[in-house]
Amino acid sequence: MLSTTGLPQGAVPKLERPGPLRDRVYEALLELITTRALQPGQHLVESELAGHLGVSRQPVREALQRLNTEGWVDLRPAQGAFVHEPTDEEADQLLTVRTLLEAEAARLAAVDADSAGVAALRDILAEGLAAVAADDVDAAVVLNARFHATIMRLAGNTVLAELAAQVDRRVRWYYTPVARQRG
Repeated sequence: MLSTTGLPQGAVPKLERPGPLRDRVYEALLELITTRALQPGQHLVESELAGHLGVSRQPVREALQRLNTEGWVDLRPAQGAFVHEPTDEEADQLLTVRTLLEAEAARLAAVDADSAGVAALRDILAEGLAAVAADDVDAAVVLNARFHATIMRLAGNTVLAELAAQVDRRVRWYYTPVARQRG
């Protein structure tokens, strides 16, 4: 049966709409925060962010609420939104959580890893050592994340990997400046 457009019904799939605008704004702001384009402590003005992103203030406001809930942004009454400033205590707590997740992942990976998985870890380790020797902090941070992600993949536990990815994003945000200072 043909529709009024002349196309057979069901022949053209419905187009998926892109995700809600607030989600795209959230992802954009999170990227700006985690790459430190927006610095810890920086005041986030809704109207300025909306202008830079080419959106209205509403999705920016919704994204800032979500970022606040997740600990990336602090909302201060009568002052506005600010990029969260990590504390030493938070960093210690974060490393404790990361240690617990990674210890379990390493245990699972040790049981299940095949020779190809072990070889992949060795390759990443060699690249990481070369990056450190060359004082390439950006490459070292990326390779460190890849090493840990590979262990998570070899562990074969999807939930563990998802939690570790969330923690890893925050670890990189906290520690990239520290790695730069240490050289």
